Amino acid sequence: MRIERYEHGIPSWVDLSTPDIDAAAAFYSALFGWECPEGSAETGGYRVCTIGDVPVAGMMPAMNPGPPVWATYVDVADADATTDAVRTNGGQVIVEPMDVLDSGRMAVYADPVGQVIGVWQAGAHAGAGLVNEPGTLTWDELVTTDVDASIAFYSAVFGWGAETHGEGPGAYTEWQLGGRSIGGLMQKPPMMPAEVPPHWAVYFAVADTDNCAARVAELGGQVMMPPTDIEPGRFAVVVDPTGAAFNVIAMNPERAG
Repeated sequence: MRIERYEHGIPSWVDLSTPDIDAAAAFYSALFGWECPEGSAETGGYRVCTIGDVPVAGMMPAMNPGPPVWATYVDVADADATTDAVRTNGGQVIVEPMDVLDSGRMAVYADPVGQVIGVWQAGAHAGAGLVNEPGTLTWDELVTTDVDASIAFYSAVFGWGAETHGEGPGAYTEWQLGGRSIGGLMQKPPMMPAEVPPHWAVYFAVADTDNCAARVAELGGQVMMPPTDIEPGRFAVVVDPTGAAFNVIAMNPERAG
């Protein structure tokens, strides 16, 4: 699905911070068919990856110590006003609002539970121009250690509603905006390693989860959770050769699109 502009409050972009950007570019190009040309010195080597000249994700050399990670950005009308709302509601500002050439204005925060989230005030760059198709972003999911605190924060900052299905540790919440689901929220499961912090997880759509997981291994990555059927489709948790985890999912026909 092509997207020209995002509604405010919708996750609109993801990017990868990695210690080996050349290895990451080679991996995702082979796995998803992305083209990831070298970035300019003016942007610190930031690469915009595309499918058919349409931007689908970004990647950049890791600037600070820490594990490689995929980050999620939410489209906002005013990054400065959102930053004020983050502070008011107990979040911390990691990167103050800053202009990225004429592409847009960004900021990065840690919410009160410690999960990192970015915002994007679009300029020339609207965000991912292609979603919900093989090799593109299809879902963003918050894995938290405090569901109630997370719901309170994101509802206050972005105006999200929360529709919860089930009860107890296995409950799943869908973030709602304008009457539609825009992302997910779940309690960190006990089988997830203790050293994995609360985080925003990204899901990329694929045509065949089993084939994709096998391809990840062939390309030097790892399969952390083998292909598994869930209500929306069949998914797997994988890790790229630089150590960044992400999810792949083949959506059931009624949930695709």
